[in-house]
Amino acid sequence: MLDTKSKFSLLGKKGLILGVANEHSIAWGCALMAKEMGAQLVVTCLNEKAKPFVEPLTQAHQIDLAVCNVEAPGALQELVEKSAETLGQFDFVIHSIAWAPLEDLHGRVVDSSSIGFARAMEVSCHSFATLAKLCTPHMKEGGAFLTMTYLGADQAVPHYGLMGPVKAALESLVRYMAVELGPQKIRVHAVSPGPILTRAASGIEGFDELMRSAVEKSPLRRAVNLEEIASLCTFLCSDAASGMTGQTIYIDGGSHAVS
Repeated sequence: MLDTKSKFSLLGKKGLILGVANEHSIAWGCALMAKEMGAQLVVTCLNEKAKPFVEPLTQAHQIDLAVCNVEAPGALQELVEKSAETLGQFDFVIHSIAWAPLEDLHGRVVDSSSIGFARAMEVSCHSFATLAKLCTPHMKEGGAFLTMTYLGADQAVPHYGLMGPVKAALESLVRYMAVELGPQKIRVHAVSPGPILTRAASGIEGFDELMRSAVEKSPLRRAVNLEEIASLCTFLCSDAASGMTGQTIYIDGGSHAVS
C-alpha cells in the first residue's frame, strides 16, 4: 500500500528561496510552510538594508539567511555555492523576486527606457534561468523550480505596465526550462497569485483598485491569502506533484477565468 501521506511532505528536502522582504512576502510564506513541512532552507533578502527586517524572522524559525542582489556581478553564483555547502543539495528552488525602475513601471510601455526594460527583465526573468543553470548540478535526484508571475502576463491589466511583457517572458521561459530540464527529473512551474499586498505590489499604481476589481470578479468573491499561496507552492515542491511540469498555475479565486 502506498504511503500517500509522505508524498505531500517536505521532510528531508533541501530548499533555496529567494525574495524575502518582510513577513508579508510570498517568499516568507513559502519558507514558513516549507519549514513546517520538514524542509531545511536557505532564504535570501535583497541587501543589508533589508536584513534587519528579515533576520528576526529567520532567527526565530532557525532558517539560514543570505543576502543576494541578483544584479550584482557574481552574486547568484556565490549564493548557490554557499547554499549548496550549507544544504548539501537542492530539492526545490523558489524564485520570488521582481523589480522595475519606478519611472518605467509607472509610465506607458511604449515610453519605457531600454535600460529600465533590460534591468526589469534581468531581475524578474533572466535571473530565474541563471539560477536554474547554477542550481541544477546540485539537483542530482531531480527537484522543482518555481517562480512567481501574475495575470498581467496574459492580459493587459491597468497600471501593470512594463511588468506585463516581462512576466510574459518569464512564463515562456518556464515552458522552455521544463522541456530542457525534464530529462533530469527537474520540474518547472510559474505560480500566478491574485493581487496580494506585498512590498513589491505597493509599487504598482492603483493597486487598491486592482485588488478590488479582482475580488469583485472572482468566483470565490475574495482575495487569496499568503497561506494559500504557500500551500500551493509546497505541494508543487513535493513528490505529490511529480507528474506536473511546465505550467502557469493560477491561485486567484478563479478571477483569471472571468472576462
